[in-house]
Amino acid sequence: MAQQEITMPKMGESVMEATITKWVKNEGDYVKLDETIIEIATDKVDSEVPSPFEGYLIKKLYKEGDVVQVGKAFAILSTEKETSSTEKTTAPVTNGELKKSEHEVADKITETKETSTINFEKSSRFYSPLVKNIAKKEGISVTELDQIQGSGLHGRVTKNDILNYLEKRVSGNVPTQKEIQTIEKQITQAPTTSTATPSNSSSPSIEIKRPVVPVYPGDEIIEMDRMRKLIAEHMVMSKHVSPHVTSFVEADVTNIVLWREKVKKQFEKRENQKITYTPIFIECIIKAIKDFPMINISVDETQTKIIKRKNINIGMATALPSGNLIVPVIKNADEKNLIGLTKAVNDLAQRARDNKLLPDEIQGGTFTITNVGNFGNVMGTPIINQPQAAILATGTIKKKPAVIETPQGDMIAIRHMMFLSLSYDHRVVDGSLGGSFLRRVADYLEAWDLNREI
Repeated sequence: MAQQEITMPKMGESVMEATITKWVKNEGDYVKLDETIIEIATDKVDSEVPSPFEGYLIKKLYKEGDVVQVGKAFAILSTEKETSSTEKTTAPVTNGELKKSEHEVADKITETKETSTINFEKSSRFYSPLVKNIAKKEGISVTELDQIQGSGLHGRVTKNDILNYLEKRVSGNVPTQKEIQTIEKQITQAPTTSTATPSNSSSPSIEIKRPVVPVYPGDEIIEMDRMRKLIAEHMVMSKHVSPHVTSFVEADVTNIVLWREKVKKQFEKRENQKITYTPIFIECIIKAIKDFPMINISVDETQTKIIKRKNINIGMATALPSGNLIVPVIKNADEKNLIGLTKAVNDLAQRARDNKLLPDEIQGGTFTITNVGNFGNVMGTPIINQPQAAILATGTIKKKPAVIETPQGDMIAIRHMMFLSLSYDHRVVDGSLGGSFLRRVADYLEAWDLNREI
């Protein structure tokens, strides 16, 4: 009978492993082609893995919660149904095999005793399941783990980081376990003080005083989900890495409002798509980026080099039903016309809400837009989505009296006005560049052609 191995698919250049969060199929179940067999979680996104074959699931190679490397087999399918291993008759066990089994059980019990005292909830850092497993196996405490300088995304500790640390610990180049226990005792005695090291290794340690948070009768304690923890870590990291400056302008978007009202029914009928303000804003941002390409940059990890991006990849912050936030990316957005941008915006937003984004679709952004106007806010001061250098927020559109300059003289009229705010990295973007770029975006919005064909 034919058997096929199902391997963990590649999910992006920087994604090398995934955690199995749920088995959708059980051993013995029939799996159709492209039917979901497992649900997985990576550092970037949660997704489903469809089966590339059709057949019976005869063997699960990993359990829920296990970490699987990309390219590794995690299940075996067969064209014919087999009896499970528990249903098969087994050969008598020899004395040697029995002793080996007893030793394995004893080792498991010993390992469980050694690792049961490690509580990762005490740490504010995110650790992948693989790093946690290594830490448990090697008896690395949470305090000791928090001291390891991470080389991964946003300063996270990778497998290589913890293995290198273990080599140094063997050679005596890191604090002993007794010293670590002393540190833990000091932290317990002084809970309001902790030391956090920014992701940039050249930066000095910063002492952060965290307040003791009392819990009163009737208060509800809500555990953060995995995505919220990642968002929190990313936001704190961004504030540590970049000195944020925010500039504001007010734009008259009356022409855009009137034009959209005029074309939206015809557009939806012809393209089977609703046209929102977001693709219009993105088109104007792209034009301004081409005028000011030094806004489309990143700073390398040494803080000595500026990376000027060739591509214009626009991230669009999207609120999820859970209340969390995700930023899908429109790759090469400057190559799309308004129809293409509209379809990309609608598609990514819908799949974000349905939790069907691919890992590659939330990576590689070079500039981000967030629409705080969706929530009735007139303006905002967004936090930069690292490693980008700027993020633009659009406020709600409100009717306001405004002074209009005409050849016949000034006049007051009711106009549709909107605030734009740009947060930028003041290490590499000065007020002149940031303010000029933001004003140029507003100029393109205000110059929208009422008679534009689409």
